[in-house]
Amino acid sequence: MVTAAGAAMARPQRWDVPFGPEMTDADVAALLGRPEIAAIAADQFPAHLPLAGILRNDTRIVRFAAGDLIVREGDYGNSAFLVLEGDVRVVLAPELPRALLGRQPARKRGFFEALSQLWTNSRRAELRDAARYDRTRPRTHGADAAAHVFLQDVPRVLDQHRTAKLGAGDIFGELAALGRVPRSATIFAEGPAMLLEIRWQGLRELRRYDAGWKRRIDENYRKNALKAHLQSSPLFAGLDEETIQHVADLTKFKVYGSFDWFATFKQMRDKAPEEREEEPIIAAEGTRPDGVYLVRAGFARVSVRTGVGQRTLTYLRAGDHFGLEELYDSWKGGEPSKLTTTLTAVGYVDILRVPSHVMEKHVFPRIAPPRRRLTDSEARPIAADAFVDWLVGDRFVNGTQTMLIDLERCVRCDDCVRACASTHGGNPRFIRHGPVFDHFMVANACMHCHDPVCMIGCPTGAIHRHATEAVVVINDDTCIGCGTCANSCPYDNIRLVEIANIDGMTLVDEKSGKAILKATKCDLCVENPGGPACQRACPHDALRRVDVRNLPGLGGGAS
Repeated sequence: MVTAAGAAMARPQRWDVPFGPEMTDADVAALLGRPEIAAIAADQFPAHLPLAGILRNDTRIVRFAAGDLIVREGDYGNSAFLVLEGDVRVVLAPELPRALLGRQPARKRGFFEALSQLWTNSRRAELRDAARYDRTRPRTHGADAAAHVFLQDVPRVLDQHRTAKLGAGDIFGELAALGRVPRSATIFAEGPAMLLEIRWQGLRELRRYDAGWKRRIDENYRKNALKAHLQSSPLFAGLDEETIQHVADLTKFKVYGSFDWFATFKQMRDKAPEEREEEPIIAAEGTRPDGVYLVRAGFARVSVRTGVGQRTLTYLRAGDHFGLEELYDSWKGGEPSKLTTTLTAVGYVDILRVPSHVMEKHVFPRIAPPRRRLTDSEARPIAADAFVDWLVGDRFVNGTQTMLIDLERCVRCDDCVRACASTHGGNPRFIRHGPVFDHFMVANACMHCHDPVCMIGCPTGAIHRHATEAVVVINDDTCIGCGTCANSCPYDNIRLVEIANIDGMTLVDEKSGKAILKATKCDLCVENPGGPACQRACPHDALRRVDVRNLPGLGGGAS
């Protein structure tokens, strides 16, 4: 339909693309008859989100063979699993070898091995020894986005590793799905198994509208993760087991913002700041704090009211807290104190709130007066605040190894690009351009994010965190070129490239005849003894790999 304003179309809806397109009415009916689903109070769901609709559109039935890996320790996922048939095994100790998980072996090149790259690089970029792919372990069933990685010898794994069995009716993976934290264990199918995979949106609705599921998931979280998270915070260090359990029992948790923010981020980034969606408010300036807010995952912005707008002061990420100073002042002075700043969700944030009375009873008597860490809003130049606002608004605060180029120092010699190419077989792993603020540019290079959404959905685990370095790398041997990571990267920092054999001939798929692709990106020269070649090669000290949190004026940390 064409109108005076332009071409008209129906607004896209959440269920336009079901999680499992192959789900049938018969599948949904069978699920509704299972005891775990039949116990759900279907009449509590709103008409626009019926239980049957959630099952049809937010779940899918997945079948696994003996040895198939269902989730891998360290992976990031956005779904949980309900065991329908068969048994699965949780690997407790020791961990499975990285090679069995499809991960890149941890190694550093020797000095002469790194130096030899200068004369061994071919004129043709992206050469591969194709013979090695035939020996890749683990193997995959097929070479598409639904491929399963599987173990070759399940009995041997059971003999050499301590495992726990999960059977029909058991649920797992909900903590990583709702909090976007790494999977805490590897789980594989002991024999043929059928599981219901529930994407996080459906899991959120089940938890929201059914008290039984909410209680089940919350109890699992309190039992398996919340206590450990609290004990890792300096605020609660030293509390005895009984007290920390009491604190955990009373702690509230909530997710703010969009969990899959990266899906629409690129469109949002192109809009003017005033046209972007408002960030959900977690705690507002001028209100009385009802507890201390702990960031479990994601990012939050701390700002102060100025005129008709907000002025960004800093941002918080996992491990940081908010509202401690005001709450402590109220307790110490005996008079109510109000928040001096506002906390909002940046994209998505998982918040724990420890109530005021819990802090006053168990924490405040044990700690020294908290030191205020935010820069006074009047003491910092407006330009500095604008820079911080840009970094937060464009989500560059996600980067732990962001390539920041000072354009006043950079002479565009491209020594950094050539150094990268010579280190990576003739093809650079970054592009020397990107968004600019004032005289600083964030180049199109992998930032090795704190929240690496590129890792979500990789079918073989090829993209992962390095074993010994906090960098995100791709195992070329197990990458199947599906493009999931490239499509998920919010910053367009992953590319798919055609590869060639050692004779320089383009490798093609024997069935389709199409060129075989591999995902490539900056690996921070993790195997080179000297570190990032781009930074070392810059003759004018214009290029830095930085953790954005450590830039002057940002600070991060507790507010």
